Amino acid sequence: MMRPRPFGLLLLLVTLLVFLQTTFFQFINYDDEIYVLNNPFVNQGLSWLGFKWAFAAAHASNWHPLTWLSHMLDCNLFRLNPAGPHLVNSLFHAANAALVFALVLRLTNPPAGHVPGRNPENFWPAALVAALFAWHPLHVESVAWVAERKDVLSTFFSLLTLLSYAKYAYSRSLPDPGGDGKTASKTGRDYFLTLIWFVLALLSKPMPVTLPVLMLILDFWPLNRMATGKDWFRSIRDLLVEKLPFFLLSGALCVITVLAQHRAESTFASISLQIRLENALTAYIGYLGKMMWPLHLTILYPYSVSISQTLIVESALLVAGISALAWLERRANPYLLSGWLWFLVTLLPVIGLIQVGSQSMADRYTYFPLIGIFLAASFSLQTLAKRFAFLTSWLVVTVVASLVACVILTERQLSYWHDSETLFRHAIAVEDSEVARLNLGAALQDKNEIPEAMTQFLVAWRWHPDSVLANFNVAGILASQGNLELSAAFYGRAARGNTWNVAVFENYGRDLVSLKRYSDAEKAFAQATKIDPLAARPHFLMARLFLKQGRDPEAVVELDKAIALEPQNLEMILFAVSVLASSDNPQTRDGKKANALAGHAVEVTHGQQAAALDSLAMSCAELGRFSDAVQIEEQAISMAKAAKQQDGIDLLKKRLGYYQKNQPWRESFKSN
Repeated sequence: MMRPRPFGLLLLLVTLLVFLQTTFFQFINYDDEIYVLNNPFVNQGLSWLGFKWAFAAAHASNWHPLTWLSHMLDCNLFRLNPAGPHLVNSLFHAANAALVFALVLRLTNPPAGHVPGRNPENFWPAALVAALFAWHPLHVESVAWVAERKDVLSTFFSLLTLLSYAKYAYSRSLPDPGGDGKTASKTGRDYFLTLIWFVLALLSKPMPVTLPVLMLILDFWPLNRMATGKDWFRSIRDLLVEKLPFFLLSGALCVITVLAQHRAESTFASISLQIRLENALTAYIGYLGKMMWPLHLTILYPYSVSISQTLIVESALLVAGISALAWLERRANPYLLSGWLWFLVTLLPVIGLIQVGSQSMADRYTYFPLIGIFLAASFSLQTLAKRFAFLTSWLVVTVVASLVACVILTERQLSYWHDSETLFRHAIAVEDSEVARLNLGAALQDKNEIPEAMTQFLVAWRWHPDSVLANFNVAGILASQGNLELSAAFYGRAARGNTWNVAVFENYGRDLVSLKRYSDAEKAFAQATKIDPLAARPHFLMARLFLKQGRDPEAVVELDKAIALEPQNLEMILFAVSVLASSDNPQTRDGKKANALAGHAVEVTHGQQAAALDSLAMSCAELGRFSDAVQIEEQAISMAKAAKQQDGIDLLKKRLGYYQKNQPWRESFKSN
């Protein structure tokens, strides 16, 4: 008979082996870019500035600072190598599987009931719950998608919260044999630790806001803390008071989350309450169906505003029927009600009552809720085996076959996540959608397969001519082909319906600048700053526009704003140095400020980039320190030669010639 600890270790190792192939996967072009690749606060690694941003920003329409910090740590450890974050996700998932096993054992085995030297009761049901959690194909999305770090991270801390809570709950029922208050002190520590884990779960993702309700469900079974008869009301009151701090924390995070998501593409205001309720009802049954028959899984299930009335009625009857059965069996088989309520309650935050995004369902939403269904199913099988011993062999064969099937299907589902093109071709094959077409087009565009990419964008555009993203992507290809008039027209269409995508107004403004429609461009950049006040690039683009118009003082103000928002952005720093150190407008130049910024650029690049050294030399020349400028520029030229940066060497040599003649570098930003 296998002991709990060896089994937990074996489960962890097998789960890692199952998900090992993810370390060969790429980032995908759906959220991975805004979470990691193109996020300057994240891809620079951990920093005090990044820490402040993580807690202050509602980037990607979410507030989950701990998740941002985990991505920053990835960048410290692995740079932008996708193997690193994929491995970390797999490690968290394997750890979560082991924690699920430990949690079920702790919940169903009171400390006083475990005899040393013997396996705890309910070992095999706990093992089955954990194995299903670890290897079910529905959980592939949460692990294989780097941007879903928030899912595996929040579940990790949620499970620790429940483990600590179970320990606290059982310690409350233990007597204090010495009468010295040590048991009460230990109970208080367990309660405080539960609060700490809960806070960390909330900082990882908003979904754990239902954990206080789940604790009440576990109080019913398996903790059995709810009294019966005349003491029932008092016990419920005491349990609610006990969880008041947890409810207050959940309420605070709900407010923060609603504020963070108010700019999301699709909110509860744009879809009627009736449709959202209908979708939520059918989604519950849809998730159960995918759990039992996990085929045709995909990253996108498009939202439908027209749901079959037959499907709605059938779903309502099934939900009501399962609920009624669980209620009727609450005394004989309490795990049915507890597991079913776990599923219903923990899915509530993502079931679509407050709709964010265009998806009707998502595999990742089942990551934590399905533990409840696995719990109810595993204990039901144990009950069957006890009541009908002759079925035991058949049940064992069925369980083993089901787990093997899960592993095989998980491996196949994982293969679709290798890269963006594979993922979205599969998504289109399963359930075609505008978003899948747009992301496939973007993947093809990255591979420079422009005609096919344009085909995908136009298919999406024909479905939804007013789509922000469809117009945006079509415009991008037209702009790259030099068709600025037409691209500006498409950007304009995207801008009319856009309240959330800063890049729409940035690119629209760039086209308008190229078309010399400066007033319209200024309005576009200003709108971008309104959409995201923490975005630096709109200020940077506005500064370049002002310089082109000869509005240098206003340009310097915008550059200051941009650099204040992204102090590590080398492109912005170097451009600001060139303006402050070399502008042909003497009122614009500020040698000391330019020198300080250039020194920061050299520090950021550890003195290993020619461009940063070139900017430092330029600022030294503006301050009249020509010998320093010559020496630094010569270092920049040597570094450029070593890096084989042939295109820039001639310009560096030209500047060196000026410095050798004790002349600063000058250029016009109005014409350039």
